[in-house]
Amino acid sequence: MSTGHLIVVGVDGSEGGRRALDWAVTEAAARGGAVRAVMAWSWNGLDYGPIAAVNPVEESALATQVVTAEIEALTERRGSHLPVTGEAIEGGPADVLTDAARTADLLVLGSHGHSRVRHTVLGSVSEACIRKATCPVVVIPAPVREHATV
Repeated sequence: MSTGHLIVVGVDGSEGGRRALDWAVTEAAARGGAVRAVMAWSWNGLDYGPIAAVNPVEESALATQVVTAEIEALTERRGSHLPVTGEAIEGGPADVLTDAARTADLLVLGSHGHSRVRHTVLGSVSEACIRKATCPVVVIPAPVREHATV
């Protein structure tokens, strides 16, 4: 990894994570630095979708696959000479991301654009990271959706 600026970016397979990764790579290129894409995972035995892990080893492997796929997709979009590494780390998202960014110059997160009600009910990884981080935090907002006129 570069000895220049380090930007840690949270990825999770979402569009928000992709926007954050793209922004982080652009910023790292401007600063002459590198990007470390990090995905938090934890094993709770619950089935969240069509590809569910049946044990912690599989959950870790699935998280690693997500990070790898995000970096590969980024390389296809932006080119192959990007200073990006990736890692899946066990733990809660805010703890994992802020720990990973402890020696970073910047932590970048993508917003999922949830409503105020959903934010209140579910909480916010971004908000928790802002409170815990020891470096500046950038939250890339969800794009504004245009309303169709009749």
